[in-house]
Amino acid sequence: MNEFFGSVWWLLVALGVLVTFHEYGHFWVARRFKVKVLRFSVGFGKPLWTWHGKDGTEYVIAAIPLGGYVRMLDEREGDVSPKELSQAFNRKPVLQRMAIAAAGPLANLLLAFGLLWAMLVIGRPDYAPVVGHVQGIAAQAGLHPGDVITKVGERATPTWSELGIALSIAALDHKPVPLGVRQPNGQESTRVLPLQNLPAQRDETRALADIGLIPRHLLLPAVVGSVREGSPAWGVLAEGDRITAIDGQPVSSFEDIAPLVARLGETGHHGMVEVERDGQRLALDLAPQRYIDDSGAPHWILGITAASPVEAPHDAVLRLGALAAIPAAARETLFQSRQIVEMIARAFSGRVAVENTVSGPLTIARAANDFAARGPAWFLEFLALLSVSLGLLNLLPIPVLDGGHLLYYLIELAAGRPLGERAQAVGQYIGLALIAGLMGLAFYNDILHLVS
Repeated sequence: MNEFFGSVWWLLVALGVLVTFHEYGHFWVARRFKVKVLRFSVGFGKPLWTWHGKDGTEYVIAAIPLGGYVRMLDEREGDVSPKELSQAFNRKPVLQRMAIAAAGPLANLLLAFGLLWAMLVIGRPDYAPVVGHVQGIAAQAGLHPGDVITKVGERATPTWSELGIALSIAALDHKPVPLGVRQPNGQESTRVLPLQNLPAQRDETRALADIGLIPRHLLLPAVVGSVREGSPAWGVLAEGDRITAIDGQPVSSFEDIAPLVARLGETGHHGMVEVERDGQRLALDLAPQRYIDDSGAPHWILGITAASPVEAPHDAVLRLGALAAIPAAARETLFQSRQIVEMIARAFSGRVAVENTVSGPLTIARAANDFAARGPAWFLEFLALLSVSLGLLNLLPIPVLDGGHLLYYLIELAAGRPLGERAQAVGQYIGLALIAGLMGLAFYNDILHLVS
């Protein structure tokens, strides 16, 4: 399955699951309060499949899968026979109507909890949070290759994914953050990462690169991929050579080579480059060459490039027993909910670029395909995040969303009477305009991400 069709398929799966649970939340609570449900639709537009249940509800799968709805008996939308008035939505007490409106978002949060529980029980393959290479801010904090970062602030980081998320979030606030570190000798310590030194204008998606932290599993092997003609290494090093030491200093990854070459170059002398070639260990005499790049910055080089990287095998699994996964899933659901609310607040305050906050169906489709390719546990976690996002976004106080209906009902509860029909109609138009603008922004960001 190629990327395009895979993205479309997994987007449909994701939206189908999330929308169905969301609308079922409304449906289930409405039925508990004896409201007659006329239609339960997953998707909008032309019905592709219809089934009439014994309960009198018409169940529909429609052509446009970007949402859904539950249509209930309501005097404001058509004539209601006298014998069915007690089943009309508008005749129910305001607290019951509020419960029905809130049930959809709450169903999404419950679904997220269940998905995260399943992810933890299945086990999500990942990488250990081991530092591979440091520079910049990470080096200022005293981090070293081989350190295991066990927590960021108060959040435990059992895998590199948790570490990356925690650091990306912490970097948004540009404040120092303590890190729990376990050194290679087993000693536990605390390091303070000076995130206040991050550039004020930066790409939020490149937090780890800006911090200067490269994980162990992304280190390039110290294997020569090619040798530039006329360079110091030409005729000395060969493709496939594994460099093990430079001037007596051990080399464990390709990232180690540049600083050692620079150190050797500054001495102005030749040095020994030790390599493994076809099972033999060789010591080769080389002198680095000073090179000025396009920006005018000088570098000492040998004239080699790295071999093509090979994806490292996973060396950690995030897994818990069925009972232990219950509180862990609850904590993660609350954590994701809190982060989404804080991200929305950051976007409104201008602390986060809007293009990194609002994503449309194209970005979601590509992400769905990517997570599905990583395995079922990864896709379950992706669905959980989407479910939390859908639930919380629906609680925004925008007319036409569940949060807008709840706002109307709160006004009714406070005033003792429903908001006037004209005021509600004006609110609906404003809500539609806001939703249209949000969708336009989402599609714009999608295109921007595709182009970039």
